[in-house]
Amino acid sequence: MHDLLRKEVYETAETIVVKIGTNALSRADDTLDETRIDRLGAQIAEIRKSGRRVVIVSSGAVGAGLGLLGLTERPKDLPHLQAAAATGQAKLIQLYDQALRPHGIHAAQLLLTANDFKRRRRYLNVRNTIYTLFEYGVVPIINENDTVSVEEIKFGDNDHLAAMVTSLLPNPLLVILSVVDGLFDGDPKSPDAKPIRLVEQIDDDLLGLARAERSSRGTGGMQSKLASIRSVTAVGENVILANGEDPEILDRIRRGDIVGSLFLAQKSILPAWKRWIGYTVKPNGWIVVDDGAVGAVTQKGKSLLPIGVVSVGGSFDSGELISIRDRTGREFARGLSNYQATEVKQIAGCRSDALAERLGSASYAEVVHRNNLAVIA
Repeated sequence: MHDLLRKEVYETAETIVVKIGTNALSRADDTLDETRIDRLGAQIAEIRKSGRRVVIVSSGAVGAGLGLLGLTERPKDLPHLQAAAATGQAKLIQLYDQALRPHGIHAAQLLLTANDFKRRRRYLNVRNTIYTLFEYGVVPIINENDTVSVEEIKFGDNDHLAAMVTSLLPNPLLVILSVVDGLFDGDPKSPDAKPIRLVEQIDDDLLGLARAERSSRGTGGMQSKLASIRSVTAVGENVILANGEDPEILDRIRRGDIVGSLFLAQKSILPAWKRWIGYTVKPNGWIVVDDGAVGAVTQKGKSLLPIGVVSVGGSFDSGELISIRDRTGREFARGLSNYQATEVKQIAGCRSDALAERLGSASYAEVVHRNNLAVIA
């Protein structure tokens, strides 16, 4: 059965970002299911025929490495995990390329770390590379660079990576392929549980339906998926979470079939600069502001002035991203600070015309200018 809303969601998207989880690509023995990858390649070619661009964010490198190295379980230490990823990544990209070549499409490999999104210049370089690949009709295959990633530069899982990649692109639709038919109103293993086909808002009750467990082969779980989905819908984009074991899943999504769960955009589309500030980079520190500053920023569209600052936490330099919180600790905005943390502490609660007296000199009247600020709640 087709659905007009789902058809509209697909038709209005310029780029389809397909995130494919490890379980959705693997057989029971942990080896990659080459037939499934071939089918995905054919369906991606059909999406391309409709004039849309496709980006694949694919897990599976470690899983592929397990099979190639003859391992029976996922290694628990970092060096062996990275060795499995390095071995498996070559096989993974080879299979995607083989699946796309019969349709006249080339695959390109992009291996990223969180630092590629944290630094604005590198973030733009990633985006420019993807856009140039589109010019050549190439499908980017993106994965985390597990062979060099350590704790401080890891995304955490590919759900988060897919959300960050989606934020790079104009008018995208994010499709997350897992091994369940969307978000359920109970334990998916229970016969009484039913999939929630349309989600208009992700609230605390909905988050409570997700369990914190990780998938058997991958690193993510339903809580991770919902967190990533919320970051995408918060900037004005739609997401479909569906079952990647369905051999026709991308064709069905293209037709507007009622499959999986559709998560609707929560607000109008944010500009790319605001997305980067609000939802891509991890803040280096935080400031707590009074109720007057909260209202000025969220309701009146004002810059954040020093007079509204109550306290400062963490360590950050001028130009770095900070979290902006109310007195209860709730984060409601993020922005690029004009001053380093020690200076913000000095001018907290100070009127703008008295900043030079406190600091000796003051180049800015604002702690965070409105142009460098994104309201996220």
